[in-house]
Amino acid sequence: MARRKRGFTTFNLSFLDIMSCGFGAVVLVFLIIDHSIEVQSRDLNRDLLSEVNLLEEDISTGEAGLVRLRNALSEVDQQMVEAQGRATRVTEDLDEYEALIAALRESVSSSPDVDRLKAEIQALEADVKRLRESAEDTSGSSARSFTGDGNRQYLTGLNLGGRHIVILLDVSSSMLADRLVNIIRLRNMAPAMQRSAEKWSRALNTVDWLTAQLPVGSSYQVITFNTEATFALPDTAGKWLEVANQPQLESVTRALRDILPKGGTSLENAFLALGRLSPAADNIFLITDGLPTQGTAAPRGSTVSGKQRLDLYQQALRRLPRNVPVNVILAPMEGDPMAASAFWQLAQATRGSFMTPSRDWP
Repeated sequence: MARRKRGFTTFNLSFLDIMSCGFGAVVLVFLIIDHSIEVQSRDLNRDLLSEVNLLEEDISTGEAGLVRLRNALSEVDQQMVEAQGRATRVTEDLDEYEALIAALRESVSSSPDVDRLKAEIQALEADVKRLRESAEDTSGSSARSFTGDGNRQYLTGLNLGGRHIVILLDVSSSMLADRLVNIIRLRNMAPAMQRSAEKWSRALNTVDWLTAQLPVGSSYQVITFNTEATFALPDTAGKWLEVANQPQLESVTRALRDILPKGGTSLENAFLALGRLSPAADNIFLITDGLPTQGTAAPRGSTVSGKQRLDLYQQALRRLPRNVPVNVILAPMEGDPMAASAFWQLAQATRGSFMTPSRDWP
């Protein structure tokens, strides 16, 4: 009997084959979809993180600016409070002065000798005018003005004449204060505090006063010295400056106020710098506070005795040009008792002047 051939249908596949194919398709689709999402997610996260970082930087910058604005606002508020306090004081002073003026006017108007007082005032004004004209004829006019505290004027005895005038200004660290302990304390402070020291400010005001009294037709030069000697305006070294050139004179003043006093004192180097000027000086003003602490070179030891300082002073005098008046303005400091006597003898020998000004001069 012939064997019957079995027919093929789709249902002849085993159940496991069907499940395997289906699972494989699902896995394939899952892998494709998951990979695409991961790439997109990574790109998206990178962009978002960059934007977040930029926003955080902007926030940090804004917070720092807000802190600065708050600090500036606090400073402005404090300045406003101070200004209001000053305005209140000025208003009170103004009211007091107005009351005083009113009282004076009332007392003068009621005085029977008003006419006599007016005549005396006119006579005094005429005398003052005559004296001023006489002074201008004999000594010339000044190139700039300088008024001391309280509009006070002093008789100094200083001879401010000459055609070529030199101002030697001591800029050593001892010019910061009169006492050694204060000098050491100021040397450890900020540069602004050192430049505003009382003794140094008096020295700078002295230079301003001297330059304000110089005759307009003369020439001048300002030399600063500590361990070395330097011209106040380095680009004018060895040259004479015209007193009539007021902008240049103001430049010298500004340059001096930028100096920070430091180092020792070499009077010998200061006198040697005078030899760089041609023609030679015919009047010298020396502003210092004591005897030198070294010569042209630094001393061997860390301290200098009073006798050694006197010897250094005598050595420096050998460098001083002859037949030139030396006017000494001394601001004495403790620990140097022989300085006043030595510089007084120098002024007398050269026919100059010697003075130790008060704390409120000029």
